[in-house]
Amino acid sequence: MSQPAPQSAGSVREFELRVNPIACDAHGVCIALLPELITADPWGYPVIRPGPVPLRLLALARRAVADCPTLALLLTEPQQPDRSRARRQG
Repeated sequence: MSQPAPQSAGSVREFELRVNPIACDAHGVCIALLPELITADPWGYPVIRPGPVPLRLLALARRAVADCPTLALLLTEPQQPDRSRARRQG
């Protein structure tokens, strides 16, 4: 299991919400718990606002992840672009 990158003193880790669309059954639990960041599409599946989760909503985001009945909601660190691939292709 990889370890997260060390944080400098005073820095705040950012997290993003992601949904596994294959695992999601559109129960709507995440939408009910975190309407500030998650809305429903016409079929009831979650649509997540892009970008990091605001610190004030992080506890609610963690609860939404924990309460997802199919474990389809994930809280991850933002993915960095793979600069080595861009250099190889360029």
